[in-house]
Amino acid sequence: MAKISKKRKACEEKVDSEKLYSIAEGAKLVKEVNQTKFDSSVDIHIRLGVDPRKADQAIRGTVSLPNGTGKSKKVLVLCTPDKEAEATAAGADYVGLDEYVKKIQDGWTDIDVVIAMPSVMAQVGRIGRILGPRGLMPNPKTGTVTPNVGAAVTEVKKGKISFRVDKYGIIHSSVGRVSFTAEKLVENMNELLGTLVKMKPSTVKGAYIKSISIASTMSPGIKIDPRSIS
Repeated sequence: MAKISKKRKACEEKVDSEKLYSIAEGAKLVKEVNQTKFDSSVDIHIRLGVDPRKADQAIRGTVSLPNGTGKSKKVLVLCTPDKEAEATAAGADYVGLDEYVKKIQDGWTDIDVVIAMPSVMAQVGRIGRILGPRGLMPNPKTGTVTPNVGAAVTEVKKGKISFRVDKYGIIHSSVGRVSFTAEKLVENMNELLGTLVKMKPSTVKGAYIKSISIASTMSPGIKIDPRSIS
């Protein structure tokens, strides 16, 4: 049986596993119980009362977090030559088409977001089996298939994230870093949760948001009271 370190034990003692904390309390506590020496990610896990097997309940979308995630995302734009300058000016890390399609076919996936023009989706389709399982496949629903590549890059760089419910009905997302103030974490969480509430399918009966928990990397989870959503 693995031995729990004194530091880990001290962190766990600060968290009441039976209590539902308000979002404000949770944001403050997640900073206090962080035990890493690096700037850990703060992640939120939201269990929804949906059946992901039903098309209208397979929740997915995007949201622009007001304070970003604290992580600089590597963005690849797959576009025609006339749009390359626009994408580069907006801050895209990689811009092109055929050379990157081949590079990905050869195993390169050191990117966080892929944005593509509608006119090049035939070429992008050739690497769908590689991008899809990694959550990198461009999709109109997440705003990553668009002729306005410059605007799409700007949104991603400012903190736009995509989310989708997994097969268990749970959405997992980063909402910042432990270096963020508690207030900034609260603003980001409320923005994501508010977006999800607006997306509630009319076919869902009973509780829509069943449970919420937050945690920083390698730290204990904190249960959040869904009623504390702004």
